[in-house]
Amino acid sequence: MEKRRLGRSGIVVSEICLGTMTFGSTLEERESFAILDYAYEAGIDFFDTAEIYPVPPKAEYVYRTEEIVGRWLKGKDRSSILLATKVAGPGHGWFSPPIRGGKAALDRVHIRMAIEGSLRRLQTDYVDLYQTHWPDHDFGYEETLQTLTELQEEGKVRVIGSSNETAWGAMKANQKALEKGCARYETIQNNFSINNRRFEDALADICRREGISLLPYSPIGGGVLSGKYNDGALPEGARFTEYLKGDGERQRQMADRFVNEKSLATTAELIKLARELQIDVVTLAVAWSKQHAFVASTIIGANSIEQLKPSLQAADLKLSEETLQKIDSISAKFPYPMG
Repeated sequence: MEKRRLGRSGIVVSEICLGTMTFGSTLEERESFAILDYAYEAGIDFFDTAEIYPVPPKAEYVYRTEEIVGRWLKGKDRSSILLATKVAGPGHGWFSPPIRGGKAALDRVHIRMAIEGSLRRLQTDYVDLYQTHWPDHDFGYEETLQTLTELQEEGKVRVIGSSNETAWGAMKANQKALEKGCARYETIQNNFSINNRRFEDALADICRREGISLLPYSPIGGGVLSGKYNDGALPEGARFTEYLKGDGERQRQMADRFVNEKSLATTAELIKLARELQIDVVTLAVAWSKQHAFVASTIIGANSIEQLKPSLQAADLKLSEETLQKIDSISAKFPYPMG
């Protein structure tokens, strides 16, 4: 599996990263360990988690994912694993993070509480990449970046990054880091897939010009690009099936954004293209994601080893220019399926 650099840092990671956000909710520890082992043996050395995982965030099982990853990591050579986790910020009214009394913030006190908790649960002395899970634009970046720089100097984190960031926020953070002599965000972890190409509007150009790497999550559109929701299907146990049938308004809104007429129509066209190429549509979607110069590592997820396999098959696949043009034509036919 090819390796790529995180921003301008000294860290080089596998071009596919394993995400872990369902470990501890839909997946128990034994199943999680099996997926982690399979990915590791397939050549993945980069693993992403977060203090607030698993999803959807609930007080009854918050922190469980880091605990599972930590127990798995205990049996491995730590130097062979590149580990990323995240600190949660305030919910801004759209939800109340079930951590630190619902008062999560990106200030010095909360970041330090968060990193100490993550290191304890992950059973390690440091994390390779420490990310803000979402920004707090009203609070600004100065104290956040200063605190993250302190953690870097103390050897608790190697590189810092952001997640769910905007073009304005990415440039503002970069500017503040330069002004204050702080560490800068080397990565940005945002939603990016054939069904959600918003990143290309402005952030892709920022990444190219500023040497920041994208770590795209949901490369198969939260499972939608697998085709499992097409023709009105709501597969039992699937995340958006649970969200659509549940009583959480935030979860229903998220499901509607992912599963809609345009996203399903795009998926149907991609399935036809994948059949022409004689590959799985999931393989096609992951290969497309990682075939961007501004992408360092595409984050995949799975609830079983069988689900994991088609994503891993994208590792050595390079799509032809003709195939990329066909995908662009599909995107032009159904622009911005996720809004």
